[in-house]
Amino acid sequence: MSFAAHLAIAPVVIPALAAPLALLSMRRRRRLGVGIGFASCSLMLVVALLLLNAASDGTIRTYEVGEWPAPFGIVLVVDRLSAIMLTLVASLSLIALLHAVVTRTDRKGWHFHSLFQFQIMGLNGAFLTGDLFNLFVFFEVLLIASYGLMLHGQGPARLKAGVQYVIVNIVGSSLFLIALGLLYALTGTLNMADMGLRVAAIGPDDQGLLRVAALLVVSVFALKAAIVPLHMWLPRTYAVSTPAVAALFAIMTKVGVYSLIRVVPQIFGDDAGAAAWVPAPYLLPAAMLTAIVGFSGVFVARELSEQAAYAVIGSTGTLMIAVAGWQEDTLGAAIYYLVHSTFAGAALFLVADVVARRRLSFSDGATPGPLFQHRQGIALLFMAAAIAATGLPPLSGFIGKLLILQSVADAPGWHWAWGTILATTLIAVIGFARTGSAIFWNEARIESSDLSPRFSKSDLAAPIITIALLAALSAGAGPATEYGRSAAVQVMDRAAAARAVLGEH
Repeated sequence: MSFAAHLAIAPVVIPALAAPLALLSMRRRRRLGVGIGFASCSLMLVVALLLLNAASDGTIRTYEVGEWPAPFGIVLVVDRLSAIMLTLVASLSLIALLHAVVTRTDRKGWHFHSLFQFQIMGLNGAFLTGDLFNLFVFFEVLLIASYGLMLHGQGPARLKAGVQYVIVNIVGSSLFLIALGLLYALTGTLNMADMGLRVAAIGPDDQGLLRVAALLVVSVFALKAAIVPLHMWLPRTYAVSTPAVAALFAIMTKVGVYSLIRVVPQIFGDDAGAAAWVPAPYLLPAAMLTAIVGFSGVFVARELSEQAAYAVIGSTGTLMIAVAGWQEDTLGAAIYYLVHSTFAGAALFLVADVVARRRLSFSDGATPGPLFQHRQGIALLFMAAAIAATGLPPLSGFIGKLLILQSVADAPGWHWAWGTILATTLIAVIGFARTGSAIFWNEARIESSDLSPRFSKSDLAAPIITIALLAALSAGAGPATEYGRSAAVQVMDRAAAARAVLGEH
């Protein structure tokens, strides 16, 4: 087994070891616990970049845990798409952790750093696993960690939103288990590559049950992705979370999108009988509604954090318009926009926190407030984040939306998709412009007690880095889009994935 193949398990092992070490060290040696967190995230970024480079040759690498062969054992799979997602998680986790430490929000609970590492472990595992049951397991790992992170800092608003968040995800997990039971009963396996081969042999009497199982699986992933009408849990949950946590949560909806991209072509492709491309009739209308609802929420929201939460929904809708095409070109455009939208959402949450910290009682509401420190620089950061989220030039959102528009131009109903993307872009621009004008341009007369104290510029580091990554994604759009398209080609090649995972077994 090559060195790169051994690296496949590192993104799961590193945070799994770092989490208990951080927990044990926080009580007496807090700096050591923080250092463990940074070391873990930095090492994961190095590993992810190595895997990204290794996957560039088109080889699909597998890691059989305990040397149990597929489809019987736990198999981790590294291809271009999973390598992209691992790199995205590692980059975003470093940014979120930096902001949490700089703003001292990690000090509001002893378990922040250990929960943070378990969250990353669940994310990495979900992007690496080659079978549906372990996808469920890693879903539960990241969800349990997210429950604690979401409630970090306490408060009645977080508790209320947290209860809703937990209930929704328990229902989703229950449906996922039912779907897994049905699929296992029908195919005798939960390995995705093996299941993709076996669904073709399912008899006509079981085709209806197969379609039910497929619809359940797709519905669970749509819930995780916050696709309309399964989106209502997200705005309140993200808006009230600790900003650093909300920035990390920007990738949570992408787990659902990734799962759809991974599972539907592999298992429910052309040979799946009644379940073939099962989400196709519903996904495009749902995606357009999601974009409309999300960016309409940006228009009516009165707080930056709330706008950021709705922008996550809107960008997911735009992303799913491309995914709904289920073609190599549309999936390639979707992968590029997925990376962009994750960083753009994180940037909005971070900028919202920077604004709220300086405006004190005025928080990040879209109302005139005091002239706060570093206002000009923060206004530029907000403008950049808003440009990225809405998809205006020169940042990568414009390129991503242009790629999506181009990729769906020949698809049925393309004019609806184009109209939705262009109209929601305009709505989002107006919404962000109105909020920015109220916060950064209009000044209110205030009492001396409401004057903002002096702040260090250190809390600007995380949003600046995030905006810089968006600029880099724009500057490197050529190789990035080519890598994304190659990843899409690999995802759509079911036979190659089956050969790589199953081998001679």
